[in-house]
Amino acid sequence: MKDLTNLADLSPQELHDILAHAHELKKSRATSGRDILAGKTIAMIFSKASTRTRVSFEVGIHELGGNALFLGAKDLQIGRGESIHDTAQVLARYVQGVVIRTHAHEDLTEFAKFASVPVINALTDQFHPCQLIADLLTMQETFGTLEGRKVAYFGDGASNMARTWALAAYQTGLDLHICAPAAYQLDLNGLPEVSQNGSVTLTEDAESAASGAHVLYTDVWVSMGFEEEKVERLSALGPFQVNDATVAAAADNVCIMHCLPAHRGEEITGSVLDGCHSVIWDQAENRLHAQKAIMAKLMA
Repeated sequence: MKDLTNLADLSPQELHDILAHAHELKKSRATSGRDILAGKTIAMIFSKASTRTRVSFEVGIHELGGNALFLGAKDLQIGRGESIHDTAQVLARYVQGVVIRTHAHEDLTEFAKFASVPVINALTDQFHPCQLIADLLTMQETFGTLEGRKVAYFGDGASNMARTWALAAYQTGLDLHICAPAAYQLDLNGLPEVSQNGSVTLTEDAESAASGAHVLYTDVWVSMGFEEEKVERLSALGPFQVNDATVAAAADNVCIMHCLPAHRGEEITGSVLDGCHSVIWDQAENRLHAQKAIMAKLMA
């Protein structure tokens, strides 16, 4: 394993090991892992806006003893026509790892193909593995185990998060229900191959999806790059909002998760976001610890 482009790059055991190390790093944040990236520079190539991803990676690199080099969309010659092939080969001569947040997943995989150093996917339009590993870390903190837990994902079933949740369900034994209208539902045949220990159910029945769920999960309905579809998306996805009724149908110990940023009153109500079942802020914090464990695995 050289890169993390999506969860299929990890075996179930490797995923387990990363989660275990993330727990350790979080528990002893002030002292543990301070020299894992000592003397190493990690380039961060971001062509999409970011709050949590950028800050958590920069802080994480610093806490592991490394140096973060942030490169925005206008900082590289790619914007003036240099190929990804050439950029990857050059940067790999300078740095010991690369974190990329971009639109096209194919751009990231091409960069990883030609870079001789590890490449981590910090979000593409197809996959968001770093977020999902943080989500699994949060579930372990809440429930102890993952296998057999029911996760209900509401909203855009064809999104990068729903797609990544499907891979996670297969690898960890989760019972995932993706609740979305047919026009926004996931194509399971288009997923990378992984060991299938869990299950994925596609449905439009919100009550059935929420019934007995241990986790209710949602994401924004209008992601970056889809702004022109806003009116159409809000109309189609309106019945799939996570609200008080959704919570009432779930398990008594349900936890509410959202990868943020949230649009209160659209995909989730404020009462649920701030309610007693929400673990959203713990989930956001866990981006830091999960990503430190990922970098330790790939770049140490």
